[in-house]
Amino acid sequence: MAKRLTESWQTVPHFYLTYEANVSALNDWYSNVRHQADPKITKTDLLLKLTSHALALHPQINAKWENGAIVFNEYVHVGVAVAIDGGLQVPVVHNTGRLTLRELAQCRSQLVERARNGSLSIEDVSHGTFTISNLGMYGVSEFCAIVNPPQAAILAIGAAEDKVVSVNGQFVSQSRMRMTLSCDHRVIDGATGALFMKSLVSLIESPMQIIE
Repeated sequence: MAKRLTESWQTVPHFYLTYEANVSALNDWYSNVRHQADPKITKTDLLLKLTSHALALHPQINAKWENGAIVFNEYVHVGVAVAIDGGLQVPVVHNTGRLTLRELAQCRSQLVERARNGSLSIEDVSHGTFTISNLGMYGVSEFCAIVNPPQAAILAIGAAEDKVVSVNGQFVSQSRMRMTLSCDHRVIDGATGALFMKSLVSLIESPMQIIE
């Protein structure tokens, strides 16, 4: 992992897009579903579901740089960065968009458990097309992640924080979360990345659009 990320930082032309989303509706959704399944559904599971849907809408974000050219993936396999003793692992939830929320939660839970006990297989860490790194549970407000090649992008998710914002001329309190998309400029341009982030923010602010 250290070798791959060093090579990425040295060879991939990174740029970054940071957006902020109102997660009040997402928090409400989470409150309703977290006790309805075994294993427990986490906010990371909800974000995986929403992100996979946004990736399907914007296939260039789900593409890769390979042999000097852009290659579009026919599937959405989302990796989840997991901190372990002495390093980092990125197990991959395969066919993310085809899984129900309960199936996704079960798969993600099993992968995280295998990552932490050192029993991940080669298949568990292979074929990822996009990666999510969530440090919100550690109180990190915002950060930039390094692209995991040959993937073209990685999403860094910060903590949700209560903020006072102006809505239609009125000051209201909202729970808001900052997200930064790190992009490989060989594959993704600024406008393409921005459209993806706008779609993702819309899904996060209205998650019932894709509930199963």
